[in-house]
Amino acid sequence: MANSFRLSNAAGRDGTVQTISPAREAAIPIGLPGHTVTFRRYLAATEACRGDVLAQRLGEDYAQALIDGDPEIDIEHVGRSIGETNVVYLTKGGEFLHCPPRIVEIVSAPDGSEKERRDPVDIEANVDIEHPVRWTGRKIPIAEAVRRFVFRRTLQVMHVDGVTYDFLYAIAKELAESDSVMLVGAGPKGADPLVFQANGRPSRGFLEGRVEGDRYQLRLHLSDLELKRPATVAKEA
Repeated sequence: MANSFRLSNAAGRDGTVQTISPAREAAIPIGLPGHTVTFRRYLAATEACRGDVLAQRLGEDYAQALIDGDPEIDIEHVGRSIGETNVVYLTKGGEFLHCPPRIVEIVSAPDGSEKERRDPVDIEANVDIEHPVRWTGRKIPIAEAVRRFVFRRTLQVMHVDGVTYDFLYAIAKELAESDSVMLVGAGPKGADPLVFQANGRPSRGFLEGRVEGDRYQLRLHLSDLELKRPATVAKEA
């Protein structure tokens, strides 16, 4: 399914474009030639087979009972095929929760230590047909970008008519000739991260262009993690 948003170029002009997931090569088939592999799930144990339940019924030292009678196996249920499942939440005591648990957002420092705990903050989407994604003018060589950032997702930017074809082709050609990616962002100055849906993951956007004759490919790489050397290593270097 294509999503539409507005994209600006170096001159500050913007146009409405679409994004789709890039086509992927067919996965390598699993199994023997001419045979189809299917995956199924089977029930491995029931609640009555848990260790704490067995300890209450047989005592803490129930090793011999496992050897003599296999009480950890529910013959009537184990091995049955599992279809659709539902997620349920349990308390510390193993009881069902009848309402969703309270979610706490944990903020961590770069070294992994916990900085603070707070209630989740609602984040509004800022990538749509009303707020253009802005060209920041900051180009980063591709060889440097792939070593500095972890790209978690890639979208292909496509034109919707002849005018936006020329618009996107020019962007892709400029980036391809410079062998670099362009940092793009949201907000009035393009300084804000991209958020594609309400409470979505904020990400930095990097445009990469490829051109072959009259054809072009413009990709938007999304990253929320930058790779940095530890302070001690950087100091020694």
